[in-house]
Amino acid sequence: MPTVALGDLTLHYETRGPGDGTPIVLLHGLGSSSADWALQLPVLAARHRVIAPDLRGHGRSPRPRGRFTVAAMADDVARLLTALAAPPAHVVGLSLGGCVAQALALDRPDRVRSLTLVNAFARPAAAGPRGTLRMLARLGLLACAPMRVVAAHVARGLFPRPDQRELYLAAVASLAGNPRRTYVASLRALAGFDVRRRLGELGCPTLVVAGDRDRTVPLAAKRLLERSIPGAKLLIIPDSGHATPYDQATPFTSALLAFIDEINGVRP
Repeated sequence: MPTVALGDLTLHYETRGPGDGTPIVLLHGLGSSSADWALQLPVLAARHRVIAPDLRGHGRSPRPRGRFTVAAMADDVARLLTALAAPPAHVVGLSLGGCVAQALALDRPDRVRSLTLVNAFARPAAAGPRGTLRMLARLGLLACAPMRVVAAHVARGLFPRPDQRELYLAAVASLAGNPRRTYVASLRALAGFDVRRRLGELGCPTLVVAGDRDRTVPLAAKRLLERSIPGAKLLIIPDSGHATPYDQATPFTSALLAFIDEINGVRP
């Protein structure tokens, strides 16, 4: 896995596919890593250069000193693209990664060709009363329980069905590997994220993707992105929860490629 030194931070990233053309940057969710995109990488890399970093404090990228913020994570991605001499990219973000993608497009629009925001939001909000209870339960577990217990609680919300057992176990293993302090710092970064008043500044083509069974981020938050970002399109994926790139990998990847092809002027 390649690395790039960014001041006091060493950022790890995956890169695949041909070196020319507009790259696709894949930004993962909270407590995860570039492994979020295991089902998309081989498909996308058949035609595109793909760059999938581990955000600071996640995966193999260590946590630097200082406070975590979404803006800092976005700056890391901008500096990575500069170091790789990459042209403006199609940036795809899941949940936390979608917030980082928005911050990147707002603060470094020269680095972004398009946005695909997957189960993301402009400001955190629970998905109804049950979502609030789940978040409170997560915070309570973070205060006193081992990380594996926290991971099991979060993973049950991501993959609740019996036929998703393998996805559930993989999510538990991934989330349980997070140091508690880093996970809490990332939650605080998300809690302080609010770009609602700036969404009108986004000038690049934007696709908002929503799982119709997402129990983490309410559909209203995604509709707000669609309404507030000029020209944004909303795509609702049926029978999908919060981890749409996993539980509906084929329709999601097909929709993503169609969106990028349209922007790049590629005929179907």
